[in-house]
Amino acid sequence: MEFYLNMDQKNIRNFCIIAHIDHGKSTLADRFLELTGTIDKRKMQEQVLDQMDLERERGITIKLAPATMTYNLQPTTYNLNLIDTPGHVDFTYEVSRSLAAVEGAVLLVDATQGVQAQTIGNLQLAKDQGLVIIPVLNKIDVVGADVDTRRLELAELLNINPDEILTASAKTGEGVDDILKAVVERVPAPSGQKDNPLRALIFDSIYDDYKGVITYVRIMDGHIRANAPIRFLGTSANTESLEVGIFKPGRFKKDEISSGEIGYIVTGLKDISKARVGDTISIQNAEIKALPGYKELPPMVYAGIFPQEGSSPDKLREALLKLKLNDAALVFEPERSSALGFGFRIGLLGMLHLEIVKERLEREHGISLVITVPSVAYRIFLTNGDQKVIKGALELPDPTFVDHIEEPYVRVKIVTPKDYVGGIMQLAEEKRAVYQNTEYLDDHRVIVVYEMPLFSIIIDFYDSLKSVSSGYASFQYELIEYRTADVVRMDMLVAEEPVEAFSLLVYRDEAEGVGRRIAKKLKDAIPRKQFEIKLQARVGGRIVASERIPSMRKDVLAKLYGGDVTRKMKLLKKQKEGKKRMKAHGRGEVEIPPKAYLAVLKRD
Repeated sequence: MEFYLNMDQKNIRNFCIIAHIDHGKSTLADRFLELTGTIDKRKMQEQVLDQMDLERERGITIKLAPATMTYNLQPTTYNLNLIDTPGHVDFTYEVSRSLAAVEGAVLLVDATQGVQAQTIGNLQLAKDQGLVIIPVLNKIDVVGADVDTRRLELAELLNINPDEILTASAKTGEGVDDILKAVVERVPAPSGQKDNPLRALIFDSIYDDYKGVITYVRIMDGHIRANAPIRFLGTSANTESLEVGIFKPGRFKKDEISSGEIGYIVTGLKDISKARVGDTISIQNAEIKALPGYKELPPMVYAGIFPQEGSSPDKLREALLKLKLNDAALVFEPERSSALGFGFRIGLLGMLHLEIVKERLEREHGISLVITVPSVAYRIFLTNGDQKVIKGALELPDPTFVDHIEEPYVRVKIVTPKDYVGGIMQLAEEKRAVYQNTEYLDDHRVIVVYEMPLFSIIIDFYDSLKSVSSGYASFQYELIEYRTADVVRMDMLVAEEPVEAFSLLVYRDEAEGVGRRIAKKLKDAIPRKQFEIKLQARVGGRIVASERIPSMRKDVLAKLYGGDVTRKMKLLKKQKEGKKRMKAHGRGEVEIPPKAYLAVLKRD
């Protein structure tokens, strides 16, 4: 590795792979690592850079992953710093941070599916950063790959000559070497001066119980060695670099990392809040300006998250802090519920994001959770002229003090084959979408543009879209503005007592249907008691839907073996009076199992 230590900056290339979900990013990264000899073939496995069990199980990339490769293009040896990125719309923030650390991007498109919604979204992010785009058609070995059509389609999207588009099969390795050659030839070497004061951009970080915070950095200027005094310019925290190195793709210790390189710095910090993604690291006492960092993404979805009985809220808080270090799009604040105790209200970018956060908290930190019904941020305009933002139904003021409510709207771009446009339009109408326009990608596929409430897409829009389009349609969305909405708070009553976790904001004209659906789900999820349990949906003072869980019946006549019928009637009357007393006593004391909370989250 000695040649690496003395590598000239002009022989470094920093790039990432961007694509729609399931277009072959992780497989292409595997071939890069294999071709450059970064990983021994005996240790090679699928999705090498997808380190989490969740990523392997689901077959998706959740976290960005860096790796440094050595590539020989005679007579010169180059260091290629790769960052593999996620493809799902919920993890766009991971992509935006990767783009800020590189000079080029390989835009990967599946030759069987062509340009998809997230292809366009990620391409726009890369263009905004001024990156060099290397377009590649992947999966050319698959039956059904229409290379000529997809090449023309991609060339039109990028406004380039079709001959500039490379073709490859990440699975077989065909054309992969040509992509690496294109990276060397088309992507510029990093700018920056090694002799200038240190400026390192933090694009990710993790927490190690022994080493503290480990920051993933792109060195923009200067250089850093181990045991150097460093400062976080954003938080003004001072510490020492205990270790520095690069990714091969695991952490590989070095004496020094310098301008143009991507690597890591072990900071030893135990206070997680001192190291923020997007901050700039420099040497202590250096007079230098911080790097621009990243545009903060506002959370799209909010949900209450509470530890199940027996788990400590402090343990949950510590787990969330560690998760936030590794997931910069996650935000949280303390929340107290009379039913669920102390917990947190978390802000996320979408429902998949919520699902992943829940899974990681349970797997990595061993915390069993209860999650309340997700919501979006509403703007409340009061009759006295004040304005406030609420993130859950329980924060909604008394309706007599509310002038009007506004909800967030998003612009949705749906890429679909023309055959499915009718079904998609019907789905969009059900979701209160406003049609904008249709753009034609080619003779067979279109982009349909809608404006619709964010609340309409956070729960089950993705699954419904895949269902009506036989899995072919894809979509991406962006927040545009707030618009007036006729929403009301709906409380769910169990045994005539409201349960806070089930309270939600619904459209006034949909309250009855939503209430009926939740009541039916609770009826299946809550076990029967010795007394009848009422399940009711209430809007204001009006019950809009109800169900009943019948009482369990004990056979009090089993011990009778004869005698007058009045003995039987007497026992039945006594049982009836006992049930009445039990019902009154048990009001509000119904134990709600965790599966009931999860059942309410899921739509049919």
